[in-house]
Formats: sequence, structure tokens, C-alpha cells
Amino acid sequence: MSEPGGVREVKSAARTVELLELLAARGDRPARLQELADELGVPRSSMYALLQTLIAHGWVRTDTTGSLYGIGIHALLTGTSYLDSDPRVRTVRPYLDEASEALGETIHLGRLDGWDVAYLATRESHEYLRTISRVGRRLPAHVGALGKALLAERSDGEVPEGPYEAATPNTHTDRGSLVADLAAVRARGYSIDREEGVLGIVGFGFALRYDRPALDAISCSVPVARLTPGHEGEIVAVMREVRAKIEGAGPVAGGAVQWR
Repeated sequence: MSEPGGVREVKSAARTVELLELLAARGDRPARLQELADELGVPRSSMYALLQTLIAHGWVRTDTTGSLYGIGIHALLTGTSYLDSDPRVRTVRPYLDEASEALGETIHLGRLDGWDVAYLATRESHEYLRTISRVGRRLPAHVGALGKALLAERSDGEVPEGPYEAATPNTHTDRGSLVADLAAVRARGYSIDREEGVLGIVGFGFALRYDRPALDAISCSVPVARLTPGHEGEIVAVMREVRAKIEGAGPVAGGAVQWR
């Protein structure tokens, strides 16, 4: 297999990445050797050797019996380095604080990664605290305010065919309804997620257009019980103002590296 630049893929490196992504996706569900070998379609002996190498380097951990495997602490250290080194994240963080203080609600920064959104920063509401931080986690783009704000920056032809997985009974599961929603997002200037990703939560998403098409977006999440028409208007006004400030701040100014 060759990459677009004509460079042949290194199979051992690709297999390592696939294994780490598989373990990361399992979260708190450790895997057994045979499960991993079957999932990736590699011999059991090869999988065992790869796991032992990654354990020695801190990328994979195992239990006291040596029979269960999970993602290791070096994955966290590398992910933290990504956030600390990204000029856009550094620029946006103070504005997340500003929006959180003004609204008293949860504010997110996310980035489009394929058909998913990865959460890069979060400011939690003091009124509604999550037990698990979303930072470093992924959500399908079609189910949330962040993702829909970013999909609306693209043509309808780039929207994958359905059906899509449902997170709640309100999630768009077919392409037609999602495309219609994205048209409304473009006309409105921001997205609305009315309990499509999480029951009881409404989100408002705003694409950050310092990239074309936008890769990053910010959102405000609020429990349905606190969302009055007046508060909704306040959220939209504050988030629009914050978006304008972020876009005007020039996240890549000062000679920062232009990552692809």
C-alpha cells in the first residue's frame, strides 16, 4: 500500500497505530490478547510481541496477571503535548474562560477529525458538572453542535451517506435530514443540537473561520431545564462575540508553524 506522496506504508508502524487506536477506543474495557489479534487480523504471536514492546515503552499497560491490556500513560503524555504545542488551542483558551464566566455554562473547543470531532478544551459549568472530562474524546460530527457547525462549512456533497448511528432518539440518522439541518445552520450562522447528542442537553455551535474550511469550533452546552428563550438569546449573543474575538486574534500569528 502506498500513501498519496508515493511513500510505501510501513506495515509495522501502521499495525502499532491501529493497536493503540483500538485500545484507546475501548476506554475502560481492557482487551485480551486473542481479542486484539482477531480484531486486527494478525497472528497471536505477533500481537504478543508487539504488546510486550509497547508495555516496555509505556504505551500499553497490563494487569497483574498479564492477560488484560489497555492504553498506557505515554498516550496521555503525548496528547497533553499536542494540546500544549497547538497555537490555536493556546489562543482560544482565554476566550473559553470569558464565555464560561459570562454565561455560567459549559464551553467546548473541538476540532474536526475525519467524520468525528475531537474535544481539545472544555470549561465546565458550576451548575452541571460531568463526571468525566470530554477533553481528548471524540464524538461523531452528526450528533453535536460542534460537528454540525463544522459540517455546515462544507458542501453537501462531502456529507457521507447514511444511515448514521443514533446517540439519542433525536439524532439525525439519515443524510436527508442532516443536510436539511446543515442548510439551516448556514442560514442562521450557528448550529443547534437539541438533545441530539445527550438527552437533557442543548448545544449551540460556532465554527471558527481562521481556517477555510473551518476545522475548529466552539460550543455552549446547557441543560434543557435552564434554557429559557431569554437565556438562549444571551448564549447566541455572547458566543458570536467570543467567536469574533477569537477570529480577530490571529491564532497562527507570530511565525507559528502552519501544521497540515
